[in-house]
Amino acid sequence: MRKFLGVLLAMVAVCGWAKELVVYTYDSFVSWGPALAIKERFEAMFPGVQLVWVAVGDSSEMLSRLIAELRLGETRADVFLGVGDMEFPRALAHGVFQPYDPEKIPNLMDVPAALIFDQTGRVLPYDHGYVTFVYDSELLPGELVPKTLDDLLRPELKGKIVIEDPRTSSPGLAFFLWTIARYGEGWLDYWRKLIPNLLTITKGWSEAYDIFLAGEAPIVLSYSTDTAYSYIEHGSLRYQVITPNGEAYRQIEGMGIVSGTDEPELAHAFLNLVLSVEIQELIPTTQWMFPANARAKLPAGYEYAVIPERPVFIDPQLVQEKLEEWLSLWQSLLIGR
Repeated sequence: MRKFLGVLLAMVAVCGWAKELVVYTYDSFVSWGPALAIKERFEAMFPGVQLVWVAVGDSSEMLSRLIAELRLGETRADVFLGVGDMEFPRALAHGVFQPYDPEKIPNLMDVPAALIFDQTGRVLPYDHGYVTFVYDSELLPGELVPKTLDDLLRPELKGKIVIEDPRTSSPGLAFFLWTIARYGEGWLDYWRKLIPNLLTITKGWSEAYDIFLAGEAPIVLSYSTDTAYSYIEHGSLRYQVITPNGEAYRQIEGMGIVSGTDEPELAHAFLNLVLSVEIQELIPTTQWMFPANARAKLPAGYEYAVIPERPVFIDPQLVQEKLEEWLSLWQSLLIGR
């Protein structure tokens, strides 16, 4: 690979070719995340190559866009970063990713096997975390802090909760699947009771968290690292994590090479860079997730990040088989109100 990249760079230098590597991802990875640092490092490694981020929505929304573009044969994407483990079967069914060569991604050796959710060799993890609820301790009285998912149904919480849409948002989908895992056939009835307590359902996490930070609602669907965020960014423990019933939904986020890319070597180099210790140590305080590389150190203050006693997840294959039916029922419930 080193020899190939040397030849590639020489050709760029001599011929003046301008190459692009186009990476589709989700909006918060660019606006909050390590995207700029990755771009600067990548372009320093490959003079004459421009790394282009495309991020105009949440991860589910961007994945749907990519699937539609591939169907039409019109995508510019070379890499997709942000496919969750629960959405991977959908991506696999639509042929979104081509296999990667692990020999060209040496940093993959530092990723624990437990995080490798794709056994087909197409998608590899770059971070992981837990979706759960977070409350503003300055706005929500202690007696109203939910201890269970059932507590979210209390009438005193009417209009006080913000969540994300499971059709367009990965944390929204995580909570949706969590309710199915928790309540089985009674999940739809749970949502029927929950809806009056929702201030709004946003398209993505960024919108929901902006509403929360503005003080418009004291409870938001977010991540179990948010107390660490509160401490590191604001020097306070204002935003507190809830793990109802000791639970939170496990989420692993992955990235892969888009099928049919013209830049497979650069795509491999990109994946390897994202898994480097240098970039992985940016993940905790930009993505507020745990890094996938076991050698990456967590920053001071991350002792406030919460790991649930009982992580929840549903078999991704079952999700692939049933998700369309589940979401159709959920959508009908919203329309019928």
